[in-house]
Amino acid sequence: MGIEGNLSSEQLHLFDSHGYLVLESFASPEEIDSMRKRMEQLLDDFDFSSTASIFSTKNQQQTTNDHFFQSADKISFFWEEKAFDEDGNLKQPKQLSINKVGHALHDKDAVFNKFSSSDEVSSMLRSLGYQRPVVIQSMYIFKVSQLGKHQSFLGLQQPGIGGEVVPHQDNSFLYTEPTTCTGLWLALEDATIVNGCLWAIPGSHKNGLVRRFLRDDSGVHFDKPSPCYNQKDFVPLEVKAGSLVVIHGDLIHQSFENQSSKSRHAYSLHVVDTNGCKWAEDNWIRRNVDPEPLYSS
Repeated sequence: MGIEGNLSSEQLHLFDSHGYLVLESFASPEEIDSMRKRMEQLLDDFDFSSTASIFSTKNQQQTTNDHFFQSADKISFFWEEKAFDEDGNLKQPKQLSINKVGHALHDKDAVFNKFSSSDEVSSMLRSLGYQRPVVIQSMYIFKVSQLGKHQSFLGLQQPGIGGEVVPHQDNSFLYTEPTTCTGLWLALEDATIVNGCLWAIPGSHKNGLVRRFLRDDSGVHFDKPSPCYNQKDFVPLEVKAGSLVVIHGDLIHQSFENQSSKSRHAYSLHVVDTNGCKWAEDNWIRRNVDPEPLYSS
């Protein structure tokens, strides 16, 4: 890792030691407001009759349809697992039923592209030693609350939405040789233990990649079962809105369901290098056009 860019030597040491780094006030209130308002508009315009794909990191077999694969270079909407009843009907309005939007907001929308390709993001990546980085995917994650739904939609109340994300490593899904993935998780609202903040095992990135998420003719699957993790090893990463959590690709991290009266919106980017490494052909993402690098050095 170099010392150019906007990260200090102390911050680089913390990232190397823990496998994550919290950068407070990385995004301005104006940037946050712009992204949240843009997503509200995108959601209002979304015709939910066109798809019913459910995103789940518990059972990835549910996401092996064309909608999931084609989202690599589109703006696509994914439902929560618990959003539909047994008859396939939404239990509540679509605004409260979406898990995330992905995976090309950074490419296809000007508001999200402005942040994703900002000088601040590029400078931070220079500090981490990236030579020719590309944003390979982006996601807007909702983590809607229970009480928030009750207040906003005339008494509608649905428990258990704002789903759990099981322990995982980002390099499992976005593999290069050698591995180069870094996750950038921007809090658009305060993230707390109660409303579903990130949790991580400090230093777990030093143990290397545990398993890979592969795409083949039969769909997508992990090449190995998930290890069992001791929940006592995880620490919560509670952050204020505007904070950026930088996540090493091999860091074990997770989040739990939102059990609060607060929502927990976040914008997530994943970056890989394209200089001196190879994108794995059996990754789930297969873009029709190679992404443009943020810079080349």
